[in-house]
Amino acid sequence: MPDSPISATPYEVLGVSPSATDRELKRAFRTLLRQTHPDAGGTAERFHAVQIAWEKIGTPEARAAYDRARPFASADAPPAWSTPQERPRTDSRPTARSFGHPGGWSREYFLDHMREWIGRGETVPDFYDPQLVRSAPREIRHLLANALAEEATARQLSTLGIGFTIWHDVATDAAGSHVPPKIDHIVLGPSGLFAIQSEDWGDPVKVKRGELIGQALGGERPMHDLATRAKSIARGAKVKFTGLVIVVPDGAPAQSLEVLGHARGAVTALVEQSRLPGVLRDGLPGAARINGTELFEVRTRLQENVQHV
Repeated sequence: MPDSPISATPYEVLGVSPSATDRELKRAFRTLLRQTHPDAGGTAERFHAVQIAWEKIGTPEARAAYDRARPFASADAPPAWSTPQERPRTDSRPTARSFGHPGGWSREYFLDHMREWIGRGETVPDFYDPQLVRSAPREIRHLLANALAEEATARQLSTLGIGFTIWHDVATDAAGSHVPPKIDHIVLGPSGLFAIQSEDWGDPVKVKRGELIGQALGGERPMHDLATRAKSIARGAKVKFTGLVIVVPDGAPAQSLEVLGHARGAVTALVEQSRLPGVLRDGLPGAARINGTELFEVRTRLQENVQHV
């Protein structure tokens, strides 16, 4: 999984400082390797995490490459996630039509919570300072991680082509969710109508009985929450979603595409970020497609009813 504001760095996994010597690093790795081995009472996930951390920084060459590339390399260099990253287009094909500001609400919410946590009236030169972000509570870092995930998903969605329409940060009147009521992305195309939530918990996720589980999720029910929000939009716009998708960073799930089941008539799925465009072009297994006339009607209803947060 890629580094994010919420994920543990290899140094944190190994329990050493980024300034640790190579000898201290190797000693910590060997100790954790023994402690986390399943035969010694550890877990396979923890054992694997220690091995991955060592692969990233275990040799001087790998460590130097990681320190150069990681967003938290130093307080002097602005992290890669400080501002939305724009990438130049490599072709001239028409892009999908899109509305709204992906990740905008989550960034604003992150900044507001950072101000509350630091203290109103305090002067902070850079709220994205790596050391400051790392010291913030996990729930605040999660907001920034999700903003980055939404922005990355939006870049993937923009490649779908002119046959697709996308709405970002769509407001809903759903209540009782763990996060404020919005759908990160709604995508309409010949393959169906999809409600998509971009998530980054900084840890692997699994599927159990149609829902996502994982150590970082706690009591969250992300697919249930997404279905509740989608119902709110479907009722207001008089449309029917054919797919409910939760997108996570590459490496977070065991499979790049996993169908969870059905919710309110829509196929539910967990998808890796890089797999998303292909899934949306082909459609989810068992999900209904939308013909030309219906596509126009659904787009019109959504345009008339969608509001952005």
